[in-house]
Amino acid sequence: MLARILSADFPRSRLLAVLLFAMLVALALVPFAFPGVKALNVAAKILVFVVLVASYDLLLGYTGIVSFAHTMFFGIGAYGIAIASTRMGPGWPAVGAGLAAALLLSFVLALAIGLFSLRVRAIFFSMITLAVAAAFQTLASQLSEITGGEDGLSFKVPEVLSPSFEWSETPFLGASLDGRLLAYYLLFAVALISLLAMLRIVNSPFGRVLQAIRENEFRAEAIGYRVVVYRTTSSILSALFATLAGAMLALWLRYNGPDTSLSFELMLDVLLIVVIGGMGTMYGAAVGSGIFLVAQSYLQDLLRLASEGAAGWPWLAALLSPDRWLLWLGLLFVLSVYYFPAGVVGRLRALRSNA
Repeated sequence: MLARILSADFPRSRLLAVLLFAMLVALALVPFAFPGVKALNVAAKILVFVVLVASYDLLLGYTGIVSFAHTMFFGIGAYGIAIASTRMGPGWPAVGAGLAAALLLSFVLALAIGLFSLRVRAIFFSMITLAVAAAFQTLASQLSEITGGEDGLSFKVPEVLSPSFEWSETPFLGASLDGRLLAYYLLFAVALISLLAMLRIVNSPFGRVLQAIRENEFRAEAIGYRVVVYRTTSSILSALFATLAGAMLALWLRYNGPDTSLSFELMLDVLLIVVIGGMGTMYGAAVGSGIFLVAQSYLQDLLRLASEGAAGWPWLAALLSPDRWLLWLGLLFVLSVYYFPAGVVGRLRALRSNA
């Protein structure tokens, strides 16, 4: 049964299996184990990024395609929910219509980009996707009547997902039993199902062809595989999952704007998480997202405590100032890439192989 659920793609490392199980349990119990708005927001963002990063790993790690337009599809999913909810009002019909329209638009754009761009060399394809993503971000900023422009769109979600909706007045283990809790577990279920679906895709015959194309495109072409068709299909699947991740973010934030889902900094974060977790592993999306977002969210708090503890040494206290958190974050990830060149998942699997 477990083999079928994981598509026979096991962690292949006892330490990795423990880490993944601990993450699953922690994310499932966050609302009760870590009561508070910040912890819940960080956990929800991890769930969104698991889907987003795994969808990009399908493109980069398994197919060998470097695209800078991935957050464009993420933004399409978020804007689909935001625009539909703004125009149609809060309710599941608006969510369904917005998601369907976003998936359709992402399908068309991914197909167009794939057919017109995947025939060129990798670097030129990357530049084309960068240009398309920049154009889409500019368009989203300027069409203020539809997208809200730079201010974005705030909207209401279905009542059952709203914080004002309480299905029990008595808190359970310190957590309020309200719509926010239901929204979190909706994200949890979608993220888990999406990750398992992508595991099934990359471990299918289709996924093995993608890996063959990644290793040697000309050899795959020579033995009869239509490389453009497979790469285009991979781009479409990746775009659709990224669109779903954008919809998840919009439902959680009840807001979307250009900086929230379309910024180039977000694309850099996705690239960094893929490298940290391990390209071509799928599990790396979960591990990398957890490490990156926890560090990004709590490093300032840790530095503040360290700076207060080093008050007797002014130079050390200044170096550990929370204002320098980006410096320390960058240093941590430089060290992680240096010591884990194959990513955390790749490193843990290599340790088991050498044992």
